[in-house]
Amino acid sequence: MTSANESLNPEDWKNIARKDWHRIFVLLDDGDADGAAIFIQQSVEKYLKAFLLQNGWKLRKIHDLVSLLDSAVDFKPALETFRDLCERVTAYYFVERYPPFISSDLTVQDIEKDKSEAIQMIKAMFENEELS
Repeated sequence: MTSANESLNPEDWKNIARKDWHRIFVLLDDGDADGAAIFIQQSVEKYLKAFLLQNGWKLRKIHDLVSLLDSAVDFKPALETFRDLCERVTAYYFVERYPPFISSDLTVQDIEKDKSEAIQMIKAMFENEELS
């Protein structure tokens, strides 16, 4: 169900995804791998929703990147290659947001690797997207 304040415009979702993407860099510069992990998940989620909305998908409240990827693959089968990334990054959201509050043992290097894969995924959906 969509609330009155949730946009169905893919560009709105991409704009928020870009802000979350920028936050990854800020948190990595601060050495906060757990924080950066959350914003990788948030950014990829919003890029996936933008892609799906662009293709006529009905907006749903969902944070599971694997479920979003399942829908995206219907429109672009090549996105299937990013399933491992989506599984891994979805877990970041739940580890950080829900009890028990345990250390994730993520490193900046882990997030840098995920960031590189996320760039490839985002570029597969939006070829001209600038990600720095």
